[in-house]
Amino acid sequence: MLTEISIRDLGVIPDATVEFSPGLTVLTGETGAGKTMVVTSLKLLCGARADAGRVRTGAERAVVEGRVGTSGLADAETALIDSSVAELGGERDENDEYLLARQVSAKGRSKAWVGGRSASAAALADISTRLIAIHGQNDQLRLHSADEQRAAIDRMDPEKIGPLLDTYREQRKIWRALSKELEEKTSKRRELAMRADQLSFAVEEIDAVSPEPDEDATLASQIRRLQDLDGLRDAAGTALASIDGPAALEAIGSSASAGAGGGDEESGAAELLGVAAAELGASEDEELQGFAQQLRALTGELAEVSAGLGGFLASLPEETESLDALMQRQAEIKNLTRKYAPDIEGVLAWRDKAERKLATLDVSGEALDKLAEQIAAAEKKLAATAAKLTKARKAAAKKLEQAVTKELKGLAMPHTSLVVAFHEEGAGKGTEKGAAKPAAKPKPTFGPAGVETIEFMLRAHAGAEPRPLASSASGGELSRIMLALEVVLAAGQSGHTMVFDEVDAGVGGRAAVEIGKRLRALAANNQVIVVTHLPQVAAFADTHLVVSKDAQSGAVSSEVRSLGDSERIDELARMMAGLDDSDSGRAHAQDLLDQARRAFAGN
Repeated sequence: MLTEISIRDLGVIPDATVEFSPGLTVLTGETGAGKTMVVTSLKLLCGARADAGRVRTGAERAVVEGRVGTSGLADAETALIDSSVAELGGERDENDEYLLARQVSAKGRSKAWVGGRSASAAALADISTRLIAIHGQNDQLRLHSADEQRAAIDRMDPEKIGPLLDTYREQRKIWRALSKELEEKTSKRRELAMRADQLSFAVEEIDAVSPEPDEDATLASQIRRLQDLDGLRDAAGTALASIDGPAALEAIGSSASAGAGGGDEESGAAELLGVAAAELGASEDEELQGFAQQLRALTGELAEVSAGLGGFLASLPEETESLDALMQRQAEIKNLTRKYAPDIEGVLAWRDKAERKLATLDVSGEALDKLAEQIAAAEKKLAATAAKLTKARKAAAKKLEQAVTKELKGLAMPHTSLVVAFHEEGAGKGTEKGAAKPAAKPKPTFGPAGVETIEFMLRAHAGAEPRPLASSASGGELSRIMLALEVVLAAGQSGHTMVFDEVDAGVGGRAAVEIGKRLRALAANNQVIVVTHLPQVAAFADTHLVVSKDAQSGAVSSEVRSLGDSERIDELARMMAGLDDSDSGRAHAQDLLDQARRAFAGN
């Protein structure tokens, strides 16, 4: 629900803030006072195209801000709006409302905000149009759209039609994917077979080498060792002999040389450190005892290094081990990494992907027959769901026809009735001329939302042929049809804001009173804002706003204000052919207001 709107430098409105209440709000004023700008501001909040020509003369930019609340909406609708705003980084304000804003510069640039965060005009529209619906002379053209007409039918029974439509769309997605696959495999059979052969060869080549994860790195390390085997053995042997003495090499059977600089030929560093530690430990001096402890720790670390060096020497391959075999294996691995991926992990991943792709490239006769069977089964399920969807829509259409026709009788269209036509499109042509047997029933065309095209038609009077809305309804009649549809469809919703811009155009007398009643009924669970010239409609409002124009020093400006009871009488009298300065006019206005209030007394 819209709670407040602020308008700055839009058209003839320099600065105005309007608070909106629940129920029915009417907006009136002299022609040219600026009522259109109020509707324009709401359209801007709903993502309409920014027009620099709407910026007030002399101003740099026009700004529209609106505050909307979600109280009264269904929990699912509120959750969806909250989620969408959160994705944009927006949040509610201190009044638990969302601030929506739009700015249009005199140079034509546009900016938008949702929940206090900058957003695109499309994102703003996505949020605002879930809360606000604007119906004007241009918006009535939506009634000519087959998609809008089908959507109206679906709104009549959303609990039944909604799940069926979801199922239909999911099944259609599967059916289309299978059909596309068969078409591709049939039309590109040779190319796909060649691609399958290429992938099969690649998979077989990789499997023949059968590489292991990280094998390329392991091979490189092993080859480096073999190429520098003598140097590694001498370095490790010299270090081990220095620690444990030359005898340590003989003990592990190593052919490494002790090298030079090993110190005592019979004793190693570990033994000498042990002697030093024993000597110091025998002293009773505390400081020497500390040094002895440090030497023992060093001796323990040397023992670990010694063990490691011994293991390293023992693991070195013998001179007779083949370096050629490892280099041959490395060449095989490099061949794979050159063709398929930079490393072995990539090669193995490519192989798995290729194997999965191969499973989809089977273009043998058996595979194509199996795919055709899958398509037939998917199409059968889709056709069954489509039939259920059509049946549910036809039942909803009957209810809509009856309800809207009933509403139209009170809207100066007493003999007019709504007819909903279903056109099922198919590829077949029915019975052909000269054929002995009827042609097979045409297969349905599975469209994005069903197999039928829905068309709203009007029957001018009983017995007349129904005609499409586009060719049988005037602008004023379209306004009333839209109002009748909204009254019927709004029965199951609440918390929304509906804006009607001169929905009463071309109507007067008793029909105007009936329009006022229906707008008031529509406002029972929703917020309804109406721009009107008819006092019969304005009298039914819960809140009456007036747009007044002031021309000073050649500049025209307008303001929007809420009317109290006495001011409201004057405004209703003015709307009655300018009788606001007449006692009889005010008396007539008071009587009109009293009648409207009595009509809804106790509601």
